[in-house]
Amino acid sequence: MSTELRVTVEADGGSRGNPGPAGYGAVVLTEGAGEVLLERYAALGVTTNNVAEYSGLIAGLRAAAELGATRVDVRMDSKLVIEQMSGRWQIKNPGLRPLAAEAAKLVDGFAAVTFDWIPRERNKLADALANRAMDEAAGKRVPSDTPAFASPTEAKAPKNWAPPSLETATRLILVRHGETALTVQGRYSGRGDVPLSEQGEAQAMAAAGRVAGISRDVTAVVSSPLRRCTRTAELIAAELGNVTVTVLPELIECDFGDWEGLTFAEVRERSPAELDRWLDSTSVAPPGGESFKAVAKRVRGALATLQSAYPSGTVVVVSHVSPIKLILRDALAAGDAFLHRLFLDAAGVSTMDMWPDGGIAVRSVNETAHLR
Repeated sequence: MSTELRVTVEADGGSRGNPGPAGYGAVVLTEGAGEVLLERYAALGVTTNNVAEYSGLIAGLRAAAELGATRVDVRMDSKLVIEQMSGRWQIKNPGLRPLAAEAAKLVDGFAAVTFDWIPRERNKLADALANRAMDEAAGKRVPSDTPAFASPTEAKAPKNWAPPSLETATRLILVRHGETALTVQGRYSGRGDVPLSEQGEAQAMAAAGRVAGISRDVTAVVSSPLRRCTRTAELIAAELGNVTVTVLPELIECDFGDWEGLTFAEVRERSPAELDRWLDSTSVAPPGGESFKAVAKRVRGALATLQSAYPSGTVVVVSHVSPIKLILRDALAAGDAFLHRLFLDAAGVSTMDMWPDGGIAVRSVNETAHLR
């Protein structure tokens, strides 16, 4: 008697702003009859349409695996995801590669998987679930006659004093790169691609030891594209011995524009009014540069990508002062004043856990004992 189970997975994702508030939906259907077996949907925070669509695919494949399916027919209205997963299009966006790799790993668990594009009007179930996720995250009331099998994500992080389970959490180990010549001099160091100093190399190796002390079971090491971060990440990966470094452009430092290479005192002397406006608002950018608000938006997208790609995994994130401060500000639900009150040392380590329901636990901030 055959135990083969063939199902259809329909998946979709959307972003209101691209990037903007995003969500995904996926439904598993019986072959032929099209009866609903399982539904999945969740909000993703701020990210892109493509990330949301890949997240929907991953959720659908996981749901099919839960049912014990052996053969899966995937149907989506995303031409990009279908063509990339079929191997006909290259994956040029580095931010999508971890998601595509996670989907490919799930595909390998089935006897056979096919990918077919369908027009949006034939993908209404998954589309409705994705929109429900976004609506609930925005605090909108959802009618009671919406799909019954869904597993919604709450709009706000749950309040809970109970010890959290790590089985479904994504752990982030946040590491600031080791020092550079500009670090020692207290100069703004944004997009300038300066290398680690000799001391910075030593700090990065010490940080690698601390990361290994937190966990050797690391799923991924991701890094800003700048050399001071990629070198720090390489030393961490070498210490762990079982991972490679993936570059995520969204983790790059803030662009300080005309202030690049200057000290705070030099900026105060040359551009006092512009500096005051910048200090007063995260929406204001340095002349020719980037605002902290813009940095926060792209970093949130990167975190959503990592959480979708590595559920229940530990990810080392090697980045810079501004992105890490903004991640911790959001995690602690702090105000913008937090950015001016938190100090992050070169090669300092912070740790936090994220859950699919929006829960967050910050475990440490700017650990430096390994540098002494």
